[in-house]
Amino acid sequence: MEYTHKPVLLNECIEALNIRPDGVYVDGTLGRAGHSGEIAQRLTTGRLICIDRDMAAIDAARERLAPWMDRVTLVHSNFSELDGVLPQAGAAGADGMLFDLGVSSPQLDDASRGFSYMQDAPLDMRMDASAPLTARGVVNEWPYEELRRILFEYGEERYAPAIAKAIVRARETAPVETTLELVDIIKGAMPPAALREKQHPAKRSFQAIRIAVNGELDALPPMLKAAVDHLNPGGRLAVITFHSLEDRIVKRAMQDMARGCTCPPEFPVCVCGKKPKIRLLTRKPIIPGAAELEENPRARSAKLRVAEKCENFDI
Repeated sequence: MEYTHKPVLLNECIEALNIRPDGVYVDGTLGRAGHSGEIAQRLTTGRLICIDRDMAAIDAARERLAPWMDRVTLVHSNFSELDGVLPQAGAAGADGMLFDLGVSSPQLDDASRGFSYMQDAPLDMRMDASAPLTARGVVNEWPYEELRRILFEYGEERYAPAIAKAIVRARETAPVETTLELVDIIKGAMPPAALREKQHPAKRSFQAIRIAVNGELDALPPMLKAAVDHLNPGGRLAVITFHSLEDRIVKRAMQDMARGCTCPPEFPVCVCGKKPKIRLLTRKPIIPGAAELEENPRARSAKLRVAEKCENFDI
């Protein structure tokens, strides 16, 4: 199957990373290597370390990045393991890191992966096909309260209690096996007015289950800390998010690392000794322009935040 993949906010990311030909860069979410290709071709004696938890992405990148493989290292891992990945790849530090969060277009387009609520497939949703937890396990084994919680917290689904009850009720008869079975259950739990909304009625629930299966939000704080810790002074961190939960975590983490002193305002002098680790380069996130949205509608919720490692902070 031939995929079409358009890297989101490509020009903005390349500009944000401020690429040097001899620098070391990390693409922590390789996907289909759209961003990686643009970074690699700008390097001469530099190095690009590409990380992805999806082995299909690693395999596809060997061909897509073939012209620049002399300067590319491919690593099958989760970006939450950044602390270990970089030393293993022979990099003491990096001059720029990019993380494009969320599910990639090929994962959505490949019905067999079970990410899509538009095509029937076994309930899977794993970004790493070797991981033990699947969407089938979440839907059929997690208790009502946990289902309700993830639908509400991860999917921001206002009908979370009704949908969770409907799932529990349905699985008492027989396990829920496929994506479209789950879509029918979700639709049946929602009022008619909700079914007439522009957004697909299953979108929020599928997002919530996917986040739970892959532990996406749990991985973000340690990844962001490790990324900043391993940046060289003056190095750039660029993160693209696709929904409000991700963006909130990234925004707060960056603000915390940019803050420095945490002493109460009434203290005459600083006693905590904390200094800012990064400088925020985007007070407000960068979003796609009209031309990109017309060409790639999947970019519509993307937000890019960029920070720079402070010069007085060594790795």
